[in-house]
Amino acid sequence: MTSISAGSLPGDYSSITPPYSILIRNLDRVRQFIKRPLSLAEKILYSHLVNVDINLANAGNVRGESYLQLRPGRVAMQDASAQLQFMSAGLDRCAVPTSIHCDHLIQAMEGAEKDLKRAMVSNQEVFQFLESASRKYGIEFWGPGSGIIHQIVLENYAAPGMLMLDSHTPNAGGLGLLAIGVGGADAVDAMTGTPWELKAPQIIGVHLTGKMTRWTTPKDLILHLAGRLTVRGGTGRILEYFGPGVHTQSCTGLATICNMGAEVGATTSTFPYTANMRAYLNATGRSPVARAADEAAAQGFLSADEGVEYDEVIEVNLSNLEPMVNGPFTPDLATPISKFKDLVEKEGWKDEISAALIGSCTNSSYEDMTSVSHLAQQAKEAGLTVQVPFLCTPGSEQIRATMERDHVTSTLQGVGAVVLANACGPCIGQWHREDKSNQENAILTSFNRNFKARNDGNHMTMNFLASPTIVTAMAFSGKLSFNPLTDSIILPSGEEFKFSPPAGQDLPSSGFAKGNDAYYPSPTPAPQPDVEVIIRKDSQRLEELEPFPSHFGEISGNQRGLELPSLKVLMRIRGKCTTDHISAAGPWLKYKGHLSNISENLCNHRQGLDTDLYKAMNDEGGEVNVAFDHDANVNGTIPEVAKRFRSRHQPWALVVDENYGEGSAREHAALQPRFYGCALIIARSFARIHETNLKKQGILPLWFANKEDYSRIDSGDIIETIGLADTFREVDGASISIKVTKRNGEVFDILTKHTMSVEQLKWLRAGSALNYIRSQLT
Repeated sequence: MTSISAGSLPGDYSSITPPYSILIRNLDRVRQFIKRPLSLAEKILYSHLVNVDINLANAGNVRGESYLQLRPGRVAMQDASAQLQFMSAGLDRCAVPTSIHCDHLIQAMEGAEKDLKRAMVSNQEVFQFLESASRKYGIEFWGPGSGIIHQIVLENYAAPGMLMLDSHTPNAGGLGLLAIGVGGADAVDAMTGTPWELKAPQIIGVHLTGKMTRWTTPKDLILHLAGRLTVRGGTGRILEYFGPGVHTQSCTGLATICNMGAEVGATTSTFPYTANMRAYLNATGRSPVARAADEAAAQGFLSADEGVEYDEVIEVNLSNLEPMVNGPFTPDLATPISKFKDLVEKEGWKDEISAALIGSCTNSSYEDMTSVSHLAQQAKEAGLTVQVPFLCTPGSEQIRATMERDHVTSTLQGVGAVVLANACGPCIGQWHREDKSNQENAILTSFNRNFKARNDGNHMTMNFLASPTIVTAMAFSGKLSFNPLTDSIILPSGEEFKFSPPAGQDLPSSGFAKGNDAYYPSPTPAPQPDVEVIIRKDSQRLEELEPFPSHFGEISGNQRGLELPSLKVLMRIRGKCTTDHISAAGPWLKYKGHLSNISENLCNHRQGLDTDLYKAMNDEGGEVNVAFDHDANVNGTIPEVAKRFRSRHQPWALVVDENYGEGSAREHAALQPRFYGCALIIARSFARIHETNLKKQGILPLWFANKEDYSRIDSGDIIETIGLADTFREVDGASISIKVTKRNGEVFDILTKHTMSVEQLKWLRAGSALNYIRSQLT
């Protein structure tokens, strides 16, 4: 087993080093138009503009107003959806460095070795497809078992000042860049060299002062902020941290904060370049990147300008912060550990936890794992073992190998831990859990989100989020009310045992262990155009994507010109509807490459599970997974009715509630309704990534101007757009309203708002963004 020392990894450093001289030159041009001091996030965004003069000539305030045409420097993809869309673009290589990561399809059951072997057999054709496509197009391929996309990006590709796109963004911002979560169609923009569009976010400044106590971690900071901001508070905004408290955090601690920034709806999160970032780059074999970043930082590129004004400033004194426990069922229900026992008693929850899980992309750093190991060693010396199943998920092969070499793994196993494969596992529902089925129970995890039924398919499982150290300490007690800062555990001898504060190590003194060389791809591989991409004709796991037809033109049969055709309302969805509700994960993930099959779960929970969770709730009657087909005078499941509409060539619409599409950046939540014929969704509000995914697939997202109008539209109503044609033609003052024809003949109009840019309207008119891109490339 080899260790990684500064600069020892072979590789093309130019592919992972931002072109700082070009970016700084672009920023100088930006300052010709924007005279005020710039935030760090603005510097990174605006320096990646495709054409500064065109974007900023009449930009006004920019933040929250202008659409930016950007050229990201890198793309990271999970699994098959983006790859299938890129293939249909007809290019022979990617325009930017790109990687693909196989982290979703390994189910946690018995432990790393057996689980990985099982996954290699059951998912062989998917892995073969991804590997062959990677070779054909020159993509770096991180196969199953290599680790989770977010952790691998942080360890290998992230660099200060970079702009990159990936499936969800999280950790990379810990290295002082903007890593923005997108769907596969957005990734295809960058992969094809097409300008990628983003509405310029507002910037929230988070001012960190003070210093954390030994029990408090960066995870507690973001859990605290989730409570203050809620799951919608960061929508359309970037969280930019600044102040002396930033520089006391490890690089991987900053990455954890970025990871969960997505849970408050933030576009992304970032930090100014720090000495700890430099140390992490050196420790992970990227000294040339660190030296280049030092030079860029000296020119002021990697920090905010003096005197910058943020759209909002949040003050956090880290000295006053205590460990948090968030949940259940939402990541923004935040409770300080000192008050959590009172909450348990108030809610009448059973005072026990049924499982404890640590690691994953959010919290599997060396610092996290050595802190946990320190607690485990204390418990072991006292003769304790964990009282509940204790599962540990390393984020990457590098972390796993370093943990094993430095006896972290053996210490955890010595107190009863099971170490899982380097993959997403229970965090995304890939957990073969046989106990507690349909029973109320509580688990404690260091993951990033905790929606109902997400982890084990049981809607009665309450998942509470906490730091790895809090999760570990509570695993030895088995009690939900246990506070390791103040409480003791009674030993068999009758003596009391109390944990000392955990002590972790930021970076391994012997360097990181590389682990199994077979997991590491060749850097910047050349495309091999003669390679055949492997998709079996009879496959139930993979199918080539057929272009979605346009809603407009003679072929569409639409007689309304540049207005959408008359649409039937399929249903009005009540309350929280995350991307997990629209396209559930767990067992359904095996169909990610097969749109026809995975669409069978549209708003319809997980295959084979007897639970009402991850089904959308019909606001007309409050039933789940029930839709009305008024033309046939029958009810059915949501996929059944959607398929009936499609078979009758009846395009349809949805009416939805607040923050529709929050949660994972799951592109299938947009692909599936489009596949069945959805053309329009009207919401009280949308989550950012999902709204963009809908636009990319040719679904028009509209916002109620008056949120009370939500309840005026019922299933079976006919709705028609008014003003879309003028919006296409860029008529001054054009707006889009909706004509509603009720089943009883009543007719009325409602006002809506939209966030469609000129470029996005081209996607809608073409039927999808990919259709438009393809037309520009041929």
